[in-house]
Amino acid sequence: MFHKKGNIFHGGSQDLVSAVEYREAVRSALTYELGGAGRAAKATIKWTGVSERTAKNWIAGSYGPSGEHLIGLMKHSDSVMDVVLELAGRHETLAMQRVEIVRRELREVLKVLDAICAADDASSET
Repeated sequence: MFHKKGNIFHGGSQDLVSAVEYREAVRSALTYELGGAGRAAKATIKWTGVSERTAKNWIAGSYGPSGEHLIGLMKHSDSVMDVVLELAGRHETLAMQRVEIVRRELREVLKVLDAICAADDASSET
């Protein structure tokens, strides 16, 4: 008689992203944000501490970054953050992140406008 140990082996999940899709998404994000391979490689090396060959492989889409390196890229690259959230199906998180960025930018614009209005008020009083 076999004892049930609780191990269940699941088949492949329909929600998994393919390795090719993952590599292409990271490649696309890095080249979009950083430009050409040389410039992108230097920034990627700085952000993650990987070798030049590894950075170039990510940028070429030959390989994708491991978890800890992916987190390092996400800390520095909004594009990488966006594609990871997109691949994870977290569209609402991505939308909220974009709303927060717009709010931040609007606050900065309002500060500039307030400064301009204050300067105009001061010059009209004299």
